[in-house]
Amino acid sequence: MSPSSPHTVDAVETTLDVLCGLAESGEAGVTELATRLDLPKSTVHSHLSTLRERGFVVTDGSRYRVGLRSLEVGARARRQHRVYEVARPEVNRLADETGELANLMVEERGLGTYLHRSRGPEAVSVGAFIGVRVYLHGTALGKAILAHLPDDRVAEIVARRGLPAVTDRTTTDVDTLRDELETVREQGYALDDEEHHDGLRCLAAPIRDSDGRVLGAMSVSGPTKRMRGERLEEELPRLLEERTNVVALNLTHA
Repeated sequence: MSPSSPHTVDAVETTLDVLCGLAESGEAGVTELATRLDLPKSTVHSHLSTLRERGFVVTDGSRYRVGLRSLEVGARARRQHRVYEVARPEVNRLADETGELANLMVEERGLGTYLHRSRGPEAVSVGAFIGVRVYLHGTALGKAILAHLPDDRVAEIVARRGLPAVTDRTTTDVDTLRDELETVREQGYALDDEEHHDGLRCLAAPIRDSDGRVLGAMSVSGPTKRMRGERLEEELPRLLEERTNVVALNLTHA
């Protein structure tokens, strides 16, 4: 549980901690969840009962899991991002063209959130899902976004979120990260070389509006054995540029 700020409501924070803790567990009993959250069992039971009444939690015997009401809220939140509606068909086309896993990400509160994923016929399963939040510095998508944020915003994100290692190839030094972001700006795309998943490379390009503000990023992910050579250095950057340009034009003229 995170420390409370003077402007938050403790009971609401506890409810959200219970809901998020349950989501991370997959499913759990009251005692198990209370131990995980370091809360009294009676408190956890009361909050779970309230969440169940509102449809955010369902029960299977003595086990609890997140209910589909949460999916409704998440779907509504996603649709509020205009870039999602515009970019979704282009992400799907990118997956079809490459045969790989194509992704759409936006930044919120210093983290990257996957808004859409589309699987081509040869796509690998990486275990992530829509709505999952990740550190920006450890993904090509995140670096494509960071490279086009103002310097003070990047510094704020690094100060708040840090640069933790996700794999042993993740950049954890701020000066190295700055150099990488400069390279992204120069070449127009970002590379994640097994920095988020071992054995996986990812190429990403930013989505920017007519004023140059970054709205998100699109990427292609695949096994290192397929993501190399001319395909990595020429074919995929070209496809990413084409698809992100279409998104940018549609956002501008829709």
